[in-house]
Amino acid sequence: QVQLVESGGGLVQPGGSLRLSCAASVSVFSIYIMGWYRQAPGKQRELVASITNKDYISYVDSVKGRFTISRDDTKSTVYLQMDSLEPEDTAVYYCHTRLRRQPGLDYWGQGTQVTVSS
Repeated sequence: QVQLVESGGGLVQPGGSLRLSCAASVSVFSIYIMGWYRQAPGKQRELVASITNKDYISYVDSVKGRFTISRDDTKSTVYLQMDSLEPEDTAVYYCHTRLRRQPGLDYWGQGTQVTVSS
């Protein structure tokens, strides 16, 4: 069992920044991939950004150049730095991970609300 503890959501004006954090309860060496998904009201959950144990990084097109995913291996924590936020970024953001020994099993955080509004 893996626990993912998220923090950092909130209300921000358009053009502002937020940083999300997600700490995993297992060693980073057990992890295959960590990332962030988001789900806006009435929409499907979508992958925002991810980073693998080989440091392969991917982003959804709508956040490229504005969001940055990073990882602190000493803390088994992944971050999502979100800059130039837009109202369309408003959603619940979920941390996600898969383990190297169970690559077909998904683990999710509880979700953190990000609201971009003036």
